[in-house]
Amino acid sequence: MSERNHLVAVTLDEASLGRSSADQEHERAVAIYDLIERNHFALPDFDGGPYAVHLALVERRLAFEVKSADGALLVTHHLSLTPLKRIIKDYQLVCDSYYAAIRTATPSQIEAIDMGRRGLHDEAAVLLVERLSNKVEIDNETARRLFTLIYALHWKG
Repeated sequence: MSERNHLVAVTLDEASLGRSSADQEHERAVAIYDLIERNHFALPDFDGGPYAVHLALVERRLAFEVKSADGALLVTHHLSLTPLKRIIKDYQLVCDSYYAAIRTATPSQIEAIDMGRRGLHDEAAVLLVERLSNKVEIDNETARRLFTLIYALHWKG
């Protein structure tokens, strides 16, 4: 992780979040923690950083605010979530199965469900990197964790 090209803070708009289960809250907290610990994040043609990001849903679009570490707004990108809609729907189904399985299923059943969950997560990360290209430079691990947070914003719906 370079000294400049990384995130030092990630926040989610409270008004965009809905009620969530303890499992979902835990996943969100882990995603934020892991994202801050290790990420690659840069704005093309901008010699700044480190950065802070604030995610919100605004009129069914993702508002992706990028700020300097001291909180000054640098840029806001509004992204349509339509390309992620199918993945989010499938991910919801797999997550529901996973949360149910961790309470009653065998380790091999849990592992099989988790493999499907990771596959969808990877698919979403690739799409997110593509959708943010020319706006924000991120690696796949950063994109995976950002997808977890974008998914958290959909729990409200």
